[in-house]
Amino acid sequence: MFESAELGHAIDKKTFKAEVQKLREALLEAQFDLREKGKFQVLILISGVNGAGKGETINELYGWMDPRYLSTPAFAAPTDEEAAHPFMWRFWQVLPPKGRVGIFSGSWYSTPIHRRIIGEIGQAFFDQRVDQINRFEGMLANEGALILKFWFHLTKESQKKRFKALEKNPRTAWRITKASWDSLKTHDKFQEVASHLLRLTNTPWAPWIVVESVDDRYRSLTVGKIVLDALQKRLANPREGEYPVAPPLSPRTDRLDVLTALDLGQKLERNAYQLRLAKAQGRLSELARAPAFKKRSLILVFEGADAAGKGGSIRRLVSAIDARQYQIVPIAAPTQEELAQPYLWRFWRHVPKAGRITIFDRSWYGRVLVERVEGFCSEADWLRAYAEINDFEHELRADGAIIIKFWLQISEDEQLRRFKERENTAFKRYKITDEDWRNREKWGAYHQAVCDMVERTSTGLIPWTLVEANDKPFARVKVLETVCDRLEDALREKP
Repeated sequence: MFESAELGHAIDKKTFKAEVQKLREALLEAQFDLREKGKFQVLILISGVNGAGKGETINELYGWMDPRYLSTPAFAAPTDEEAAHPFMWRFWQVLPPKGRVGIFSGSWYSTPIHRRIIGEIGQAFFDQRVDQINRFEGMLANEGALILKFWFHLTKESQKKRFKALEKNPRTAWRITKASWDSLKTHDKFQEVASHLLRLTNTPWAPWIVVESVDDRYRSLTVGKIVLDALQKRLANPREGEYPVAPPLSPRTDRLDVLTALDLGQKLERNAYQLRLAKAQGRLSELARAPAFKKRSLILVFEGADAAGKGGSIRRLVSAIDARQYQIVPIAAPTQEELAQPYLWRFWRHVPKAGRITIFDRSWYGRVLVERVEGFCSEADWLRAYAEINDFEHELRADGAIIIKFWLQISEDEQLRRFKERENTAFKRYKITDEDWRNREKWGAYHQAVCDMVERTSTGLIPWTLVEANDKPFARVKVLETVCDRLEDALREKP
């Protein structure tokens, strides 16, 4: 992939000056349109060999565009806080919102490349990480993000000459360190790893643009023009980056499904309930304090029909845990800040670090439930979400998270009884709204959406637990005992 970036491209000073004047005006205009429309965000990744002018190009872009609406995350070795979270967590934290541009100096590619070069990881793990990155970028592209990836290339001889030139100049000598010269020793290995990486991640939604970096003016002008052209095209067609990633759902020929097959008549008598509840709470308390849990995290997902008893189950569960160890995240309609990001962004923000517990009261499954039924997203959006959610959950699990998902199901008659009880009980009236009654009218649509959700996202490693919740004591004990069993099994696993 590097042959076309070894031809000796160069631009004279006069041509550069004339071109930059036009480029600046057009970039500022495009940036203004991007900000005003606020339909998508722009991610510009600047990668490549040491000394190829990555910093200088970023500075040029800041000079040509309005810096107030640019951000430049730079990634070195992970901090202790970042290392305690899944690999992609720190990158999700710094995504620019819609209408803005993020210029990434280093990115999710930097650490895998470095670790592969020094032999810290093998080819298989490296390729797994690359596949994870492809899925991440594909998800961002489908959410509308414009991703521009630049790879600055220098031959080994050109890199050496550039180091010498920078070292001779008093204003740039500080940039050349022992590490810079040491990088020459691994240049061939670096090119080998980079070539493999670029081939695997050169996708239709986020292709690599290899730029020859011997001449500063050529490099900067090339990047600026490509950014402008991509911006103008996307502004003219905001959904240009959408790619289908999921087959349609198969129709059912009978009325039997995972919800109708549940026995909602199961009950637990008061004495048995109190004994089993106390025992399960004691087990959970011990498991949450176990030394092995300090290296893991626990994510509990609660979904269910309205009035199915999610809140009551959560209260019985957290009463067994130190309040300093967990966080409950209630999910409502997204805020304006959340709407300016890909839909999984607001959940990545709450991913717990090792030794902590996060309980989601509603979750990312809203994309394939309420957003699907209410038409808040397109069919293409919720169809591809099944794969994106599976990727998200398995990525968390691969980094040590224990994920347990519950769907609490009640009958239509039981829901009606609970709705009326809430209306007639003073301290429960806040729990019932016009929205609840309106959602009840769409029982059939939600029923179908839940069955499809379970079918497509109940995986072998992260299955759904369907809870028969007509009887609240039975449901609460089933939830607690399931958490204990799953947590106990997970802590026995070898890391």
